[in-house]
Amino acid sequence: MEIDGGSQSAEEHFDHIALSPSSVTSSSPSSSSSSSSSSSSSPSSCSASIEPLTYRLESGEISISSLSRDCERLRFVDTAGNEWRNVENRFNQLATTTGNGHEPAVKWSDFGSCIGMRETPEFANELLRALRGRRDWKRDITKNELHNYWCCMTDPWLDSRIELFFNICDGNMDGRINKSDIKQVILLISTINKLSIKQEEAEEYATLIMEALDIEQRGYIEPSQWETLFKASLPKVSSATSYQKNQRQEEQMSKAEVLFRSNWRRTWIILFWLVICFALFTWKFLQYSHRTAFQVMGYCLSTAKGAAETLKFNMALILLPVCRNTITWLRKNRGFNSVIPFNDNINFHKLIAGGIVIGVILHGGTHLACDFPRISGSDRSVFRQTIAARFGYQQPSYFQILGTTEVATGIAMVILMIIAFSLATKWPRRQSPPLPRSVRKVTGYNTFWYSHHLFILVYALLIVHSMFLFLTDNLTEKTTWMYIAIPVLLYAGERVTRAIRSGFSEVEILKVSQYPGKVLSLKLRKPEGFSHKSGMYIFIQCPQISPFEWHPFSLTCGPEDDYLSVHIRTLGDWSCQLYSLFQEAKLTGLKKYPKIYIDGPYGAASQDHVKYDIVVMVGLGIGMTPFISILKDVATRLRKSSTNHAEYGEGSIDKGPLKAYLFWVTREQSSFNWFMDVMKEISETNQKQSVVEVFNFLTTVYQEGDARSALISTIQSLYHAKNGIDVFSRTPVSMKSANIS
Repeated sequence: MEIDGGSQSAEEHFDHIALSPSSVTSSSPSSSSSSSSSSSSSPSSCSASIEPLTYRLESGEISISSLSRDCERLRFVDTAGNEWRNVENRFNQLATTTGNGHEPAVKWSDFGSCIGMRETPEFANELLRALRGRRDWKRDITKNELHNYWCCMTDPWLDSRIELFFNICDGNMDGRINKSDIKQVILLISTINKLSIKQEEAEEYATLIMEALDIEQRGYIEPSQWETLFKASLPKVSSATSYQKNQRQEEQMSKAEVLFRSNWRRTWIILFWLVICFALFTWKFLQYSHRTAFQVMGYCLSTAKGAAETLKFNMALILLPVCRNTITWLRKNRGFNSVIPFNDNINFHKLIAGGIVIGVILHGGTHLACDFPRISGSDRSVFRQTIAARFGYQQPSYFQILGTTEVATGIAMVILMIIAFSLATKWPRRQSPPLPRSVRKVTGYNTFWYSHHLFILVYALLIVHSMFLFLTDNLTEKTTWMYIAIPVLLYAGERVTRAIRSGFSEVEILKVSQYPGKVLSLKLRKPEGFSHKSGMYIFIQCPQISPFEWHPFSLTCGPEDDYLSVHIRTLGDWSCQLYSLFQEAKLTGLKKYPKIYIDGPYGAASQDHVKYDIVVMVGLGIGMTPFISILKDVATRLRKSSTNHAEYGEGSIDKGPLKAYLFWVTREQSSFNWFMDVMKEISETNQKQSVVEVFNFLTTVYQEGDARSALISTIQSLYHAKNGIDVFSRTPVSMKSANIS
């Protein structure tokens, strides 16, 4: 539902739902007789709609395609994965022979498993009761009975399925539903969809439905009223279906173009990097193929030296993607930002690390397995005529070569790299469960971070290693320092700058909020001179936890706000400790919160939204945070542009997105509390012009059209029309289903 237009559309929806006495009596033919027949809910009653359905099909009043679309509006089974053959297979697996020894049957409690509702046995039991009638419904089910029930649940006529849902709600099967019946169904559906609805809330929602339908205040609802309510509130799929078909055709036609536009920048960067590596390798390979040492070591020497040249280049290049200040500064240049994929800096950093691994294997492996054995085992006359001078005219043994400075420093570098690279991989860095418990205790993000500082020793050893070469004393060939000098100085300068800047960046904490799901919200006073763009992030340090740990968090405040804000979810040891410190401070009533230092801001991929006219953002759980600042920025720009336009004319409108769509997918209803104030603020700003549209999706709720969530959309429409907010998110943004199972 649109965040700006939701209230109006809900009121229109409510007008259709609110029934007058005249509208009740003018229902469809099938509905007029449903009141008298609803109390008889045997399987044979499902066939009552076949005769009028056949007549309307033959007369052309309805079409097969419309019936197919109606099936999607209220489903008791997932027709895509629960055709009768699937139901029959599950029946055969669960069936046992009945007492007479002839006809197999399943227990009534296995009904849900047969029809694919194993996860929701409570609803399946209510469905079976509605199909069989209240009397003696807890008995075994034969295959013929199950097939009849399945035909009832998949009846193509919508009125029949609405009547079946009515019978589910009709607790005493008297053809009438009262407020108590509706309340019980609301509580059942809330449990199935993992929604938090209290008893008093269920009472309120039941009253809301009764007020909308029971115009004459008789205290009950009849099938015709229930049918009108559902037909108005169930999702319409006809237009969406045709739209999706057209979309599939367009997607097939433009798939190559989409791939090209999405990947051309990273593709040319990777190809350019590979070309440079190949050129350097080839240059050194050919160069050493003409040296006298080639007579002793052959192509092993050329391969090792070619790999060494690519190692020099990659050891220099790997530092650039992690120079955050430099990348943030380069992002501001439209020329650079349009051709260089700064958003992939960490991925490129990992790719270069992979190149270094290959280089080390080629360089070190070739030396150890080929070059050194050939030096120690070569013919003495050939050795004297070629490289004897480099070894003091004494042919060394293999172990003597291993004891030289060149080899010792090389082996030390390889050991340090193995440690750092291994701890930087996914499993150790995230302490994945597949790792042994003893290993998990010594791994994690902190171990990864501190072990990465071993590269300080690696670079020092690399300089020493490059100064002691077997085959040359020519300084012009000892080029390692030329490769790494500028990147090392740049990275070191950044680290020093960040250390100095962060040392004076203690910030005052204005407000602390703690939300369900262990989410901590910090509202900080903006330091003087601090300027950022929407989508950026900052690093946070809490000295009380560790003076060395800095963790990145997206800013959830707009650039125009006079404060900084972040939302932190407890997903690791550091964030858990931070949450506990602030929780303890709030519970004990301490006036002073733990000290917080910040470093930044730094550029992120999401700040590129300003380049587009239409922005589509998809956030999963706490991954919503970078988009909050973007929404606030767009809303603020909208307000300022409207004011400036009124005062100065069209020329004053700022450049930025003309339309922004946000899709937030989360698995916990309580997550909607995290940004409730922001959603309300954006809604108020966005009322005059439809620039921002926000859609909330909850993965625990069954898909629209599923009978297990059918009543949810009805309650939402009625509540939104009355109060202007969604009943579950408590904001003007309606919650929708994102369940794809």
